[in-house]
Amino acid sequence: MITPDDFVGWLDDAGIGVFAGVPDSLLKEFGAHVMTELPPERHVITANEGSAVAVAIGSYLRTGRPGLVYLQNSGFGNAVNPILSLADPAVYGVPMVLLVGWRGQPGVPDEPQHVTQGRVMTSMIDGMDLPWARLPRSPLEAAEVVAEAVRTAVDEATPYVLLVEKDTFEPATRRPTTSDAATTTREAALAAVLEHIADDAAIVSTTGMLSRELFELRNATGESGDRDFLTVGGMGHASSIALGIALHEHDREVWCLDGDGALLMHTGALPVIADRAPSTFFHVVFNNGVHDSVGGQPTSIGVVDIPALARACGYSWAGRLSDLDDLDGLIGEMRLARGPRLLELRVRPGARPDLGRPTRTPAESRRLFMAALETGP
Repeated sequence: MITPDDFVGWLDDAGIGVFAGVPDSLLKEFGAHVMTELPPERHVITANEGSAVAVAIGSYLRTGRPGLVYLQNSGFGNAVNPILSLADPAVYGVPMVLLVGWRGQPGVPDEPQHVTQGRVMTSMIDGMDLPWARLPRSPLEAAEVVAEAVRTAVDEATPYVLLVEKDTFEPATRRPTTSDAATTTREAALAAVLEHIADDAAIVSTTGMLSRELFELRNATGESGDRDFLTVGGMGHASSIALGIALHEHDREVWCLDGDGALLMHTGALPVIADRAPSTFFHVVFNNGVHDSVGGQPTSIGVVDIPALARACGYSWAGRLSDLDDLDGLIGEMRLARGPRLLELRVRPGARPDLGRPTRTPAESRRLFMAALETGP
């Protein structure tokens, strides 16, 4: 295995400048290292993968040093446009190294949403005419591959992809710390919100821990959860999925249960929701300030006033709370408003260690959800 410290040292020796990306579970040890060891001007956790590519482009334009962009392969699609329309050798020819966590790698068991992405990963890279290599676990071999990756990226003025397999990195020597005044767990807040949602409402929950908690809460209470759509992939798109449902629901409530990282990834959905969503649309953002499912790295949500952002985007009502004692009153205010409304719930990071995963397949969940909504409100 490779130590994150050695890996970053090889990149420094090869001339890499900025590090930018979206956290990934396979890269969490690397991510912990760059969070604690690199100065802010050299490391940026971006809202989405395409923005990370753009940061690397901008840094190169100013310094002449290629950047390192890190991401999970499930987010590779977000990076395709700036890679091909900006960084490609046929356009601006900007060198960079893409460090990609290879979820769903053939032969390695993984969750359903990663299987197809993992299987087509190398063919996607080949189709984009990008040079690539697997990052070896052997430190001696890995150092050579890293040097060759940066050299090729610079010589050919191209992005170069390094695919990272599971258990490639050793644990980081130091880990980032987070501080938050919130005392309520996300699971407790979720349970409290569910008490205020009608049994016939449609629910769309975001990627990651929240959907897992929703599924387990339904099991614990003996409820079917057939009207819950668990967005197990496509981070940041839960609110737009909920919008697509709400366009056809003039009486049934549609609730989007979102996360702060997901909200940041596709914030542009907010004004579209405000412009088009009917009054049945309810948006709840569980904000713990971190990417909880992939290592707890911080998001940039701390500089955002989420209710003010929602109102500026056209939401009819927006509020915030960190004390569940006030939930009844705020839910009542939400229901009095017309048009889409948003409630930010401040919760603390983390999840219980024995949290399970949905036992239904995505296809089963989709069939049950569609059938449940056909019954009418």
